[in-house]
Order: sequence, then C-alpha cells, then structure tokens
Amino acid sequence: MYQALYRKWRPRTFEDVVGQEHITDTLRRQVAANRLSHAYLFTGTRGTGKTTCAKILARAVNCENPQNGDPCNACPACLGIENGSILDVLELDAATNNGVDQVRALRDEAVYTPAAVAKRVYIIDEAHMLTPQAWNALLKILEEPPPHLMFILATTEPHKVLATIKSRCQQFSFKRILPMKIAQRLEYVAEQEHIELTAPGAALLARLADGGMRDALSLLDQCAGRGGPVDEQAILDALGLAGNVETAALMGQLAARDTEGALETLGRLYAGGKDVGSVLGELSSLARDLLLRKTAPRGGAALMAGGYDEASLRRLGEQLTGPRLLHMLTCLQRTLADLPRSGNRRTDTELCLIRLSDESLDESAAGLSARIARLEEQLARGIPAPAQQSGPASREGAKQPAPPPDPSSWEEERPPLPEEPPEERDYVFDEPPVPPSPQRPVPSAPVPQQPSAPVGGGDRTFWSSFAAGLRGKVPPAVFPYLNNPTKVTGVRQNGRLGLWVDSEFTRSMLNKPSVLEKLAQAAEPLFGQPPRIIVTVGTPPEQSEAPEEDPLNKLMSFGDLDNITIQ
Repeated sequence: MYQALYRKWRPRTFEDVVGQEHITDTLRRQVAANRLSHAYLFTGTRGTGKTTCAKILARAVNCENPQNGDPCNACPACLGIENGSILDVLELDAATNNGVDQVRALRDEAVYTPAAVAKRVYIIDEAHMLTPQAWNALLKILEEPPPHLMFILATTEPHKVLATIKSRCQQFSFKRILPMKIAQRLEYVAEQEHIELTAPGAALLARLADGGMRDALSLLDQCAGRGGPVDEQAILDALGLAGNVETAALMGQLAARDTEGALETLGRLYAGGKDVGSVLGELSSLARDLLLRKTAPRGGAALMAGGYDEASLRRLGEQLTGPRLLHMLTCLQRTLADLPRSGNRRTDTELCLIRLSDESLDESAAGLSARIARLEEQLARGIPAPAQQSGPASREGAKQPAPPPDPSSWEEERPPLPEEPPEERDYVFDEPPVPPSPQRPVPSAPVPQQPSAPVGGGDRTFWSSFAAGLRGKVPPAVFPYLNNPTKVTGVRQNGRLGLWVDSEFTRSMLNKPSVLEKLAQAAEPLFGQPPRIIVTVGTPPEQSEAPEEDPLNKLMSFGDLDNITIQ
C-alpha cells in the first residue's frame, strides 16, 4: 500500500528534524541528563515539526537504550509506541475531544502508573480547541502531576491558550523552515524515491511551501505523480500557477498602465487552466518584493520571497513608485480576501487589474494616495529647467523660451485686494472699474462697497420666462432651483437683479462665483450689461400700488373734460 511522502519520511530522531535545531538540541540534552519537565507546549505554524518532535520525545523518555538523547527506535518500547500497541502513550486530537467529559476521563486515568513503559505521555494536538471548562478540568493535574505523567501540548494558535496553562509548561516556539533547507531535504527525499527533481524545481517547491516541510513533501508527491522530470514548468502546470516570467510580464503591463494587455494576459492564463487566485497571489508576492526592495534596499533582501532575477526587479522598481506599490498591495490583498465569497472570480480579478492599471478608478484611501503621488510626479516632470542662453552662439530668429516671471514684480502688477468685512456678504457682480483720470486721484486701496438688499417693488414678471431659458446656461445642479418659483423669485430694479430664496441652503447653492457669473452673462441682453446680483433669504415685499390719480389733476393736465368722470 502506497504511503504519502510526508508520512513515510517523517523524522524518527531529533537529528532528522530540519530547521529546528534550537529546540531539538535542548530536548536531546534534557533527555540525556534526565532533566525533563512534566509539561511542554509546542507552538508554531503548520508543518514545522510540532507533533513529530512530541512523538520523538515520547519515545525518547521511554526508550530502553537511548542514543545521546535520541530514541533507538529498535527496543520494544520504541516499536510499541510507534505502532500504537502501547496505550500508555496516547495522542489526542483536541479538535474532536475538546469537551470537559473527555478531559475528566483522561484525568481519572492519568493517576494510574503505566503498565509497559516508564512514563505515561499524553500528546494533545490542536490544544487551543479545548473549551474553557476542559482547561479548568485539566489545570489541577497539569499543575501537580504524578511523577510518571508527562503532557505535551501542540498548537498553531498560542494566543488562545490560557496564561495559567502557559506558566505551567515549558514553551518551545517552532519557526518557519528556511527555503534553502527545505530544498535540500526535498532533493534528498527525491533521490531516495527515484524522483527526477531538478534544483530549480526544488527551490520553487520550497518557496511554495511557505516554511512548512509537510507542505513541501505533499507538493512534491503531487507533482511527481504526473511522471517525468519535476522541473519548474512541470510544477507550474501541475499546481495551476502562472510562473515567474508570466507574473513579471503582467506586472510590467500594469506598471505601464496597459490595461488591454493586462486583460489579454489574464485571459490567456485563464484559458490555460491557471487559477485567478493564484495569479493574484503571485502578483501580490512580486509587489511585496518590489516594495521591500524600494523601502529597505540593504536589509530587505533577506525578507524577500525570491524567485525573480535581479534585472526584472530593477526594471520594475524603476517603473513603480512606493505609493503605487502600496496601493497595488492593498488592492490585491483586498481582492484575494473577497475571492472566496465572490460570485464570479474572473470578473473580480479583471476589475482588480483595471484598478491597478488606472488609480483614478479606485475610490479607496490607497487609490487617492496613489493618484496624488502620480500628480506630484507629473508636476515634477512638467517644470522645465531655465534655458541657458550663450549670447553670440544663439541663432538669429530662433525662438527663445520666455524667462520665468519674477515673483518680486507680482505685487507691482497685481492691484491690492480689498479687506474682507467681518460679517458675511452677499456675492455682488459689480460694474467694471472706471479707469483713473488725471483730474480724479486714485486711492491707494479700493474701498469695498456694501451691497444693499433688494428693496420692494421692481419688475418680477420677467422671471418665469427668463428662468425657463436658463437651461444649459447655468450649471445643471442649480437650474431646478432657479426654475422653481417656490424656491427662487427674481426681481429687476435699478439695473440690479435680486434673487429672493426660501432657505440658507438654496442661497448657498446660488451664491457662488461660478453660478453668479453664468447668471450675469445670461441676463446681459436683458439689462444691457452684466447686472449686479444679490441673493437674499426671504420673500420679496409686495409691489406698492401707484396712488389713484386725482381727476382734477387730470383735467388740469390734459384739459379733456369729456373723458373725466367725477365720482
């Protein structure tokens, strides 16, 4: 019966464990010196050797002939523990046995001395899954266990373990295994299994394993099942990945803002069976490497995932700025997190690539920051350097660029601004200033004119037809207000146009320079010149009716007695 590689090649001694020397050396010395603790807590990510070291430690403390702290794996105790025939060493899965009843049964059984070996060992895997009641039931025996009892807890989430439990255990933190050591172990296993694994293929599998030896062996087992040599291309085809060359080309298209080319590349990869989530994941890894290279050019090399040649990284780093790389990473990570809940993964991936190639389509804070950085870069490139003119060498008739204006001359050319009054003023379009004449001195600073509010009377009959004709002449947002008689009423009087509005909100919509300027231009044919416009909240006073004319005055003025009726 075929056995998976990660099970077949599980380490049987501390010396075989790869990449955890800081733990295996300590445990080996404790076994050799018989300075063992009653409780251990192994923490770390998946596939780094927690359960493996727990099983090796359980055999080592019960081995009849230990070899420098390692189990001999040949005595009856080692063989019985390894094949599961000795029940004094028990491995529990806390994900399924996490209730208080199971822990109480374990506690009641633990007080008995072992039957076949020296120590009774309980290995509790995924210990963070235990319920609070189960932890409380385990706490007392974990604090004061009998001399023949040992607990080994293993977990990937140490923050969920109670502090009272941690304080009673010796805690060992398993770190991620370096890709170089994983590649060496893969080459050794491939040689023993007669698998044709190339060095670039082993390096690629080591990067994909993300620090876990079990993942690396599982990937090797999967790729070797296709037959033939296991090289980079075979691994990419077996796992549905895009590859470094394709990923770098896609990133180059995004850097050049070639949206069409990026979508075509994604379509070609999708048609070839590549997973869109894997494509985005590889883009995210490349963007991370570029950002680390740009922000930490000296010490960032040890943090990079690797897999890309120096020339590609240098070329892409010159095309992408730090803010844009940060925007890319944010957008990619957000899309990757939403893909499992997506109704159409390909569409979401295409939308992500469109936002990456054009920052203006991303409304997030990272997109805004990238757009601002792009504008700053464009402004920096758009400022020309002053032209250096070499007098006699200049050609006759050649057009010389105009020198930049002298800031010191701006104050002389620009008239002084009037002082703003403390109270809020209505916007007034005034007549153009009268040019100065020799007979009338010009004041040093113009005195601001206080606008007068519209008075009663005036002509308001023109407003309905005038407001209806403003469509297309004023901003679309304010036309509904102007054309609504319950919102705005216009009154013409003495060359001025008074706008009476119903609320401060309507006044704030109309009392803007851009709106008033358009209104003044539209009313110029009616007034003969751009009128002064005053916007006031309220209703215009009623027009005062003209007094009834005295018939006697009419008689004296016109001398027409036939048309006079004396009441």
